[in-house]
Amino acid sequence: MENTPCKLHKDAVEQIKQAMPPEDVTTRLGDFYKIFGDSTRIKILYVLLQSQMCVCDISAVLDMNQSAISHQLKILKHSKLVKCRREGKSMIYSLADSHVESIVNQGMKHICE
Repeated sequence: MENTPCKLHKDAVEQIKQAMPPEDVTTRLGDFYKIFGDSTRIKILYVLLQSQMCVCDISAVLDMNQSAISHQLKILKHSKLVKCRREGKSMIYSLADSHVESIVNQGMKHICE
């Protein structure tokens, strides 16, 4: 069977090329989605969907040690998915904004269909 070249639709190709985001943007978007590739981080985000919490409470909910939770929270905070505020001696973590909630909920909806 011979490979026959396909007919190139130059107008469509050019139109889509013009609409493509710059390389640095697609790289940042790929890096953003990599953050969701770790089940511990997903669990932390899911906990924070329910309530703002300190590290010790998150570690109790997930039955994990606090240093592991702190490490993952640092990654989530650096990625601007969670934020924190000081309350006495504790740092209270919460989702950064409603976009994070939407992303987690949409992902859950998708896999549960």
